[in-house]
Amino acid sequence: MATLPPKFDVTRDDIARVVAAFYALVRQHPGLGPVFAVHVDDWPTHEAKIVDFWANAILHERSYDANPLKVHRDAGNVRPGMFEGWLALFDLTLREELREDQAAAWSALAHRIGRSLRAGVVEKMKGQGGVPILR
Repeated sequence: MATLPPKFDVTRDDIARVVAAFYALVRQHPGLGPVFAVHVDDWPTHEAKIVDFWANAILHERSYDANPLKVHRDAGNVRPGMFEGWLALFDLTLREELREDQAAAWSALAHRIGRSLRAGVVEKMKGQGGVPILR
């Protein structure tokens, strides 16, 4: 069985570096830090899981088998409006840690995934009369 080439030019080491740098910023972020703090008490394990997620998405590895939409829906404190801040911080990390072409390709993928996750969270969060809660 042939293996698929990476979606773009990054290595597992690049992924691990970006994830570590990103979560270092998340832990200090006034809006995102508290959201993650409720759920993550073992950062190395969480970061390893996220490295596996991105390695699956970018490198076609099969090391991640969780359901990110379910995790975000079930968290209870994730709001649709948080995805913009998350993506902005992630884009900043990508630009700081990678070459411009790598950062742009990964950012495009992250924004596609972010839109999908946000839509799933919006779908679950309905206000009076079934109106989606967007913030």
